Amino acid sequence: MGWLVGDLADAGLVNIVGGCWGTSPAHIAAIAQAVAPHKPRVIPTIEPRLRLSGLEPFELTKDIPFVNVGERTNVTGSAKFRKLITAGDYAAALQVARDQVENGAQIIDVNMDEGLLDSEAAMVTFLNLVAAEPDIAKVPVMVDSSKFAVIEAGLKCVQGKPVVNSISLKEGEEKFLHEANIARRHGAAVVVMAFDEQGQADTYARKTEICKRAYDILVERIGFPPEDIIFDPNIFAIATGLEEHNNYGVDFIEATRWIRQNLPHAHISGGVSNLSFSFRGNEPVREAMHSVFLYHAIKAGMDMGIVNAGQMIVYDDIDPELRQVCEDVILNRDPGASERLLALAEKYRGQGKAVKEQDLAWRSWPVEQRLSHALVHGITEYIETDTEEARAKAERPLHVIEGPLMAGMNVVGDLFGDGKMFLPQVVKSARVMKQAVAYLMPFMEEEKARNLAAGTNLGERATAGKIVLATVKGDVHDIGKNIVGIVLQCNNFEVIDLGVMVPAAKIIETAKAEKADIIGLSGLITPSLDEMSFLAGEMQRNGLDMPLLIGGATTSRVHTAVKIDPAYPAGSVVHVNDASRAVGVASSLLSRERGPSYAAEIRADYAKITAAHHRAQADKKRLSLKDARTNATRIDWAAAKPVKPSFLGVRSFSNYPLAELVEYIDWTPFFQSWELTGRFPAILDDKVVGEAARSLYADARKMLERIVAENWFTAKAAIGFWPANAVGDDIIVYADDDRDASIGALHTLRQQLVKREDRANAALSDFIAPRGVPDYIGAFVVTAGIGEDVIADKFKADNDDYSSILCKALADRLAEAFAERMHARVRREFWGYAPDETLSTDDLILEKYQGIRPAPGYPAQPDHTEKATLFKLLDAEVNAGVTLTESYAMWPGSSVSGLYFAAPQSAYFGVGKIERDQVEDYARRKGWSVAEAERWLAPVLNYIPAAPSAGAPQETMPPLAPSGDLLPVDPPAEGGFRATGDDAALASHPAGCNCAVHLAWRKTAVGAK
Repeated sequence: MGWLVGDLADAGLVNIVGGCWGTSPAHIAAIAQAVAPHKPRVIPTIEPRLRLSGLEPFELTKDIPFVNVGERTNVTGSAKFRKLITAGDYAAALQVARDQVENGAQIIDVNMDEGLLDSEAAMVTFLNLVAAEPDIAKVPVMVDSSKFAVIEAGLKCVQGKPVVNSISLKEGEEKFLHEANIARRHGAAVVVMAFDEQGQADTYARKTEICKRAYDILVERIGFPPEDIIFDPNIFAIATGLEEHNNYGVDFIEATRWIRQNLPHAHISGGVSNLSFSFRGNEPVREAMHSVFLYHAIKAGMDMGIVNAGQMIVYDDIDPELRQVCEDVILNRDPGASERLLALAEKYRGQGKAVKEQDLAWRSWPVEQRLSHALVHGITEYIETDTEEARAKAERPLHVIEGPLMAGMNVVGDLFGDGKMFLPQVVKSARVMKQAVAYLMPFMEEEKARNLAAGTNLGERATAGKIVLATVKGDVHDIGKNIVGIVLQCNNFEVIDLGVMVPAAKIIETAKAEKADIIGLSGLITPSLDEMSFLAGEMQRNGLDMPLLIGGATTSRVHTAVKIDPAYPAGSVVHVNDASRAVGVASSLLSRERGPSYAAEIRADYAKITAAHHRAQADKKRLSLKDARTNATRIDWAAAKPVKPSFLGVRSFSNYPLAELVEYIDWTPFFQSWELTGRFPAILDDKVVGEAARSLYADARKMLERIVAENWFTAKAAIGFWPANAVGDDIIVYADDDRDASIGALHTLRQQLVKREDRANAALSDFIAPRGVPDYIGAFVVTAGIGEDVIADKFKADNDDYSSILCKALADRLAEAFAERMHARVRREFWGYAPDETLSTDDLILEKYQGIRPAPGYPAQPDHTEKATLFKLLDAEVNAGVTLTESYAMWPGSSVSGLYFAAPQSAYFGVGKIERDQVEDYARRKGWSVAEAERWLAPVLNYIPAAPSAGAPQETMPPLAPSGDLLPVDPPAEGGFRATGDDAALASHPAGCNCAVHLAWRKTAVGAK
């Protein structure tokens, strides 16, 4: 026990240690000796911030200028939503919520105040349904109603920390305090309306007076956290024709400024659409008014608002004439502004989007401005001409880079940081920059040679820092890494990109040789997580202390905090979830002033995340493997007679027509890979990212036409079907229908989380019939990436990273489309269990077909090593041209593999976290050691594998604790408890075991005292 407590003290995790009635003086002495060299944990100062959560945490930091509260799940604000709720069509209503989240809403406002509705019942029903939809429930909920009973009913259904909308002083202080206390008891933040016994606040004086009074009552009388107070000082309609309404916009903005300056930590929200009520039906004018209003209100301190994130126009994109009049109206700068806006509104009524004509007026500007314009707009046509003109004027070629080119890139960086440019546009800007630098390189090399001959040294360009980027060993995916590298380069960082499948030793050697400031790691498959942890440990062992950035689709803040950060105490480890944050993180880490405090904040944050993660996992109720198997998916195989495929064995497809795959492309993930959020095709008309999305889509379609017409890629596939039966949690694959000779076993994992009601603890083997019922299984490997790397590298060599990334992204989409196309053919012809299927592309994307095609390494079977069996059955390297890396990533990267299940009851699911007993059982079935199973299943383990003592051999993992009673030892002996019956198996747990089962055991034991 001493060494364990010593490790905790060394990690700075404990303040006080001691013993219990089961410990002896010898224990206490050992503990005291172990902790003596270490200082107690420094209790961090928690900065007061608004912290909310759905399934995922949300913290309102200074890096988030404005929080979009989705307004469309409000029956008073959305006619569509009201009709769906009134009709009881909750499935479609959930899609409205999902669209809000996908379109950028960081909180969803749910309101059921409709005269013909049972508002309380509707609120409860909808929020309970939301709780079962992770893609919606991940964001916090604002429970909105004018009836507090409805709000209270909603609070009982919401998971995480919500917002109450709203409470006010309109019925006096007693009711205000009563409702505030209920909200606080539920852990909710509150929206406080500027409303008192005299009515709604309409002037600056009334707004500030009421908000000050409410703040003092909440904070001083009941200790309500001020950071959880969100004031709504009332946004009223302007330009109504009534003079007394003209100053409403100014009153709100100035009240906002006063509140933020005088009521510490409070926040400001408001219903933005109220402002333009006079112009309902004229969307272009309304959108312009909202954008101008938010531009000024956010500067004053408004940090939250109920808006439709998909219906906003960028401030700079508003027609200058309309923007000027809107500013005059909102800021009340001109008594005649309302009349001018009314007159101008007729010009925009019923207008669609204006078509921009090519404007070459910028070609007459000075060369410095032309270069900046070309960089911002991604124009390459004139870059060499303009770069040469700038070079001819400059003293040195380097001065062109340090001067107009970097000035232009600074503009790009500022626009990107302000949300006025998006990733595709930034990557286009980088293409312009690279081509300009490539043009200047021969001149700089010539100058360098002259200087060397003359013995002079004029120095090199200073950069913001040097960063080594790499996709870790065994992983081949690099689109996200390449985008991050480009964004960093656009902000004057020097990036050394080592490519894909890079061993830890090479990354560390390069970082040392190049004197790098930061190392950045990327990975897509789950084994890459283990490789990242290993590399962090190697950095520690090699004495490095530079920051380590972690990114990639499977990475997360939680995994980084729990698994990677502890392996590298000498340096800062930071998870970067998208390219837009990379520059801010890197700049903060390398800042002399900000760096140390930023690193300390990250480490303290990760310590809290780690502690919360372990608590959450320990508190989740999970079944033993035996009980989970008892609750397996039940299928009546006599009624659901399996269909035999049209052939058995393997069939391969070479040079599959690419043109046939285009209609099967799901474009939504394509835009997501460029960090443009929204569903296709609606994203093309999005008010915020629509222009960038349309431009990107046009470029993609143009390149896709060339890919198909010129056969840039080769598409190959292998599919196969075999007789199969489930034996326990394994699927045995037979050579033929005699079912005598097994040619392989597919191992599956089972859910162990306790399920509600009649939901099963599923495993993929449940969807295959047991012995005695002739059933079948299929498998596939498809690729559309043969030749992709050659084309992408050619673009990169031509300094065209934009086209290189576009090429790879399209290859990925074609591979997924190929998987979709082959599955459709399997259902209709090759297996033929759904010969009459007629589904649209949207239906396929929504998985409305019978059967599933789960892939190893994904939620239903998290073990990537199962690909080995799949590839062996298909002889995939020969038949499909696809190989596996040592970490079981597929090469080419634009490849997809998986299994085919035909049972109508088969469905996609996630295994979730698994317990020690299943790991041991799985290791036995696979012929592995337990340690090997833990390594491959690390992301889904619900316990921390026990570390051996220094010099001690690795122990085999002990069995799961049985479910019998635990009794205190009397008299106390070492260990503190005695076990009854089969519970003696608990004695085999290693000292200091922290598995979730053991934590539950301790809780039970404490309760028994």
